[in-house]
Amino acid sequence: MNKKQQLKKGIIVAAGVLLLVLVTLFATRNLIIQNYANKRLLSFEQKYSLRIHYNDLRMEGLNGLHIEGLSVIPLNCDTFLKAGSIEVQFDFARLLLLKADVKTVTMHGLQVDFIKKDSINSNFDFIFKANDRAPKILNKDSEDVKQNESAHFGENIRQTFNLLFSVLPSNGYLHDFKVSYQAPGYRLFIDVPQLKIDKDRFKTEIRAEENGMISNLISEGVLSKADRDIEARLYSKDTSKVSLPFLHYRWGADLKFDTLAFEVRESKAHSDVRLLTGKASVSGLTLFHYRISPEIVLLDNANFTYSMKVGDNYVEVDSSSQVHFNALNLNPYLRVEKDTSWKVKVSVNKPEFPSEELFASLPKGLFSNLEGIKTSGKLSYHFLMDVDFGNVDSLKFQSSLTSHQFRILSFGNTNLAKMNEPFVYTAYEDGNPVRSFITGPENPNFRPLTAISPLLQMAVMQSEDGAFFYHNGFLPDAIREALIHDIKVKKFARGGSTISMQLIKNVFLSRNKNIARKLEEALIVWLIEGGRLTSKERMFEVYMNIIEWGPMVYGAQEASRFYFNKDASDLTANEAIFLASIVPKPKRVKWSFKDNMQLNPVLDSYFRLLGERLVIKGVITEEDAAKIKPEITISGPAKDFLFSGANATDSVPAPEEAETLDVFPDM
Repeated sequence: MNKKQQLKKGIIVAAGVLLLVLVTLFATRNLIIQNYANKRLLSFEQKYSLRIHYNDLRMEGLNGLHIEGLSVIPLNCDTFLKAGSIEVQFDFARLLLLKADVKTVTMHGLQVDFIKKDSINSNFDFIFKANDRAPKILNKDSEDVKQNESAHFGENIRQTFNLLFSVLPSNGYLHDFKVSYQAPGYRLFIDVPQLKIDKDRFKTEIRAEENGMISNLISEGVLSKADRDIEARLYSKDTSKVSLPFLHYRWGADLKFDTLAFEVRESKAHSDVRLLTGKASVSGLTLFHYRISPEIVLLDNANFTYSMKVGDNYVEVDSSSQVHFNALNLNPYLRVEKDTSWKVKVSVNKPEFPSEELFASLPKGLFSNLEGIKTSGKLSYHFLMDVDFGNVDSLKFQSSLTSHQFRILSFGNTNLAKMNEPFVYTAYEDGNPVRSFITGPENPNFRPLTAISPLLQMAVMQSEDGAFFYHNGFLPDAIREALIHDIKVKKFARGGSTISMQLIKNVFLSRNKNIARKLEEALIVWLIEGGRLTSKERMFEVYMNIIEWGPMVYGAQEASRFYFNKDASDLTANEAIFLASIVPKPKRVKWSFKDNMQLNPVLDSYFRLLGERLVIKGVITEEDAAKIKPEITISGPAKDFLFSGANATDSVPAPEEAETLDVFPDM
């Protein structure tokens, strides 16, 4: 037998063996897939404390998989998932390479139920506990690990999209798909009668029922594996707005819209950096949450076109990205980096633009005082915040709105120049009006600055805002220091407020603490200070006549009578410094005293500091300052309030809490 015949014979034998192997694999494929599935499912059950069961698992042809009667049940809990039947067809060529790439999926009777029995027990806890079960091989607290570990953001994005597009089919059919969330006092049911994906495109109707309220929605979009692109739109089947469920139950928020849409495309930028590009938009948005605004916020049209780079340890939104809402366009820059600590940098630079673009774009319900305002001229804006959470003291903060031939043509809902004349001031407590009075000569307790002791004026100014007459309403360094402090204590403890900001908050805004109030406060301060709508002298005069100094005590004259039974022009240095000390926290005035009607010794450093400031400002001499100490005599009606009934030290904060006085730099 020559070599040619031997080769031919060898090929025939090899082909026969291969055919025998394929026949054997085909004949035993169900046994093989069941054994493999059972091992993986057993590992999954043990890892997540689940019981996973199926009635039938078999191969259909060479590249099909059929599952029937699938259920996932957490131990000692209600069923989490069940499905009547699932049929999956894989790409045969990819399957030969041992890579699962789904071509088509057909599902019948898929149901997922999130059931929360109480604040502790639910049937979906295993989802959040998964990471806790991961093996701890390295000591995460060691410096070597901290310096070398990486967040792997880019790789995680790549793997997520690979998994997503390997699972999502180009063609599929979903029949009778249901999702529910059930908790004490809350029921949410989402029903998708049928969902058909045809050549990467889908469109389906969704029925949502939340505590008996029914919504009929439509979702449509594209799932393109070739372009690694996902697009989706959600809108109501009728003319009503879409109300996002669960938000009110979980966070007390109500969010409605006409249409919500997004698009994201994933690609490789360079090396291991991934690029996400796309667009998100919403129309007819209404939002309510008491932390944002006491009124419903309306936003007619908003969209975000973005270009986002995701590297190994950072996420960066390029400044070519654009935020558009109503008539205003902004190009934000954002970088979040995870090195030995988290670092965040945010910046916005908006060159000259027509001022009306800003004021016409303010969302209704968020700036109620400014609704309807008309302006001319141009504005420019610069914002920067750069913080390294491993070195918070290095925080950088800049924010400036600059005017260019800017003028207010007419006020909106509120006359921003009303402080120039006597007006009715309303005091609020816990967001509710408690007292109203005139800030002008008609009020017998009103005092012009000339009738208020210079000692009190300077003590208050040096305590609250020593640079009041020199700034334009804001002290960026004070805001920066407040941000640093708030980050360190992990709560909003300081605000960096100037006297201007405190005044505008009291005169024009309710006392509800929310995001909208702070934004509107800043904008009104800028308009009044920048446009010189009210002089600094008049602003300080109003401030001294309306600030709270105790229980229903407002203004310098009422405070002088309440504590010392004398006129505001006759105060001593000690009395003036005492009154200045209670301005930041008038509700806690009792803390200022210990037993026997004596001032708390912790105020000694405060009195010395204010005494030094009064000397520098030329209000008192050094000899006078040497006599300043926390010693006063309460002779007015406050005596009964402070020292009768409840102990004066009731509800007293810790001493360090009293020392968080915002003493601003003198200029």
